[in-house]
Amino acid sequence: MQLHAAIIASMAGTAEILNRTATRPTWAEVSLSSLRQNFRTIQNHVGSDVTVCAVVKANAYGHGALECSRALEAEGATWLGVTCLDEAIPLRDAGIRANILLMTGFWHGEETEIARLRLTPTVWEPWHIESLDKAARSLGSGPHPVHLKIDSGMGRLGVAIEAFPAMLAAIRNAKHIVVEGLSTHLASSEVMDAPSVLEQQSRFQSARELIRKAGIEPKLVHMANTGAILSRRDTWNHMVRPGIALYGYHLPFHRAGRESSNGTLRLNPILTWKTRIVSLRNLPPNQPLGYGGTHVTKAPAQIAVLPVGYADGYNRQLSNRGRVIARSQYAPIVGRVSMDLTLADVTGIPGVSVGDEVILLGSSDGLTVDASDHARMANTIPYEILCNISKRVPRRYVS
Repeated sequence: MQLHAAIIASMAGTAEILNRTATRPTWAEVSLSSLRQNFRTIQNHVGSDVTVCAVVKANAYGHGALECSRALEAEGATWLGVTCLDEAIPLRDAGIRANILLMTGFWHGEETEIARLRLTPTVWEPWHIESLDKAARSLGSGPHPVHLKIDSGMGRLGVAIEAFPAMLAAIRNAKHIVVEGLSTHLASSEVMDAPSVLEQQSRFQSARELIRKAGIEPKLVHMANTGAILSRRDTWNHMVRPGIALYGYHLPFHRAGRESSNGTLRLNPILTWKTRIVSLRNLPPNQPLGYGGTHVTKAPAQIAVLPVGYADGYNRQLSNRGRVIARSQYAPIVGRVSMDLTLADVTGIPGVSVGDEVILLGSSDGLTVDASDHARMANTIPYEILCNISKRVPRRYVS
């Protein structure tokens, strides 16, 4: 338990401490009220008959797993999704009572702790069943729930159809295991006309029939991630697993290579990343800026030095491409983003001064810079932008 307390302090509990003691003027504000609103929007979209498993893996996509889990549970979330045991322990030890789904299963030796904490692991290999059955028997805790994952075509985790006989045999022999859920994961849910989605649905339905013929009827069948929640009602089944949507984003939808507006909901980004100007430099023309001098001033310029860099997760691909919001105006990033500092051109912005608040991600007076903007410039996805905001950026929770 002492180890668990240490994990909590390092992964979650430090948020409040950082709020009190951080002096470096770079931080992220997380709106828990917006998170709760996004959860309500998704729940209303799928209806009361569909359970929403709120995915808080990867430290809630960089937003803070413990605080987000508390807010989601208070809003009515009965299921939370995490990657592994290490992500689940701090939630249980902090008093989170919701069902917790271990979405990538577990490793040898973790089964006793999983049984003790009443976590629900995803399983796909016979040894998962056998080891967890022994742990549940030794604890005398009654039938332990598992969710059986099907590899319907993504080629990552899950039991293949040809491996079903061995898996079903392990399930039949287990006296302390109950198959509560049946799941799979879609590879291309945001591509509206992707034939692979229909193929995956067909394979999953075949697996469901095999399970039913074996006398197993899971009460929670789920395959829909954010993309499918927004655009593929026929994949919802009994439960859906929103991740990025909870935090206000989704990937753009496409049809045959063209972007589509289908599948959108009114979701609000819940994180605003801010910093303050620590220095203002009035520079002459022909002044190189930053490493390599990749930007050279063409005229007299006022340059703001911002205490944020790629060690904070501010993507280096924003060099000479990105922009920030200062005093309700856009200011371009100039020069290369370095480890701890970034330069922005604030020439012509009235009244700009040292100490001014600058928005790195967020909105102000109709101007917006969001994770999707950063992702386009960095040739990546919003997920990576948010997850990469480092631990040295304190999260401040607002309602």
